[in-house]
Amino acid sequence: MLHHNVETFIGCDSSYRAAGIVLFGAPFDSTTSYRPGARFGPAAMRHESYGLETYSPYQDKDLTDGSVFDSGDLELCFGSSESALTDIESRAAEILRDGKMPLLLGGEHLVTLGAVRAVLRKYPDLHIIHFDAHADLRDDYLGAKLSHACVLRRCHDLVGDGRIHQFCIRSGDREEFRFAAEHTDLHKYDFTGLPELADWLRQAQVPVYLTIDLDCLDPSVFPGTGTPEAGGVSFLQLLQAIRTAAKTNIVAADVNELAPTLDTTGTSTATACKVLRELLLALE
Repeated sequence: MLHHNVETFIGCDSSYRAAGIVLFGAPFDSTTSYRPGARFGPAAMRHESYGLETYSPYQDKDLTDGSVFDSGDLELCFGSSESALTDIESRAAEILRDGKMPLLLGGEHLVTLGAVRAVLRKYPDLHIIHFDAHADLRDDYLGAKLSHACVLRRCHDLVGDGRIHQFCIRSGDREEFRFAAEHTDLHKYDFTGLPELADWLRQAQVPVYLTIDLDCLDPSVFPGTGTPEAGGVSFLQLLQAIRTAAKTNIVAADVNELAPTLDTTGTSTATACKVLRELLLALE
């Protein structure tokens, strides 16, 4: 059984036994391709969450009414991506074995792969909903196949065609978009098509993994990230998309790519905290 973290995300102080959702952090950013700092994201979100209310007027729900356990951050090997992914996979698998939903806080986007590996073993018919500015479909980045620029390509290696649904994508090389046209369900620039997808996934009763790269937000809203891309969505658009995706059978999720030291105003961290609060409430 996992034990309480010293500092928890606000309102996430249920016991492990009673919890339906278990938070855990993966402070890893060793494959970051531009600006590092995402390893500090999980701790910053916990610390700054106390500037929020536990109550959401958007959903008329309160974190104190639910059962979320925050197990803290993993201690990961920065020198080995595979070692870090193995530890993430192990923690996600432990949470799933205990009948709970793992919710991973990154860290760079590569951390998603570790959680997806664990979730796929329990749910072999898994679909992935992916919010991001970047396609993340490179087969390798400067020779490395384990990179945050390749994470959805590695996920595709596991789940195959037609089971990765990508939204807000506005950056990638030509080959990524060509690969997506043949192998994934890619929606450029915004959340167009998400309501229809959510209806289909709900009717099909398939398990869903939701991965949120916070750089789907426009840099005017969220500058504190490693690879900001102009032309993103608004905070309110993202909240609506989260509520829409939550109508499906989500069995695991993550929020990643906050690099708090890149935004000394604290705006990006405050935004990430609110996104996490709304995601938790939508999933309860």
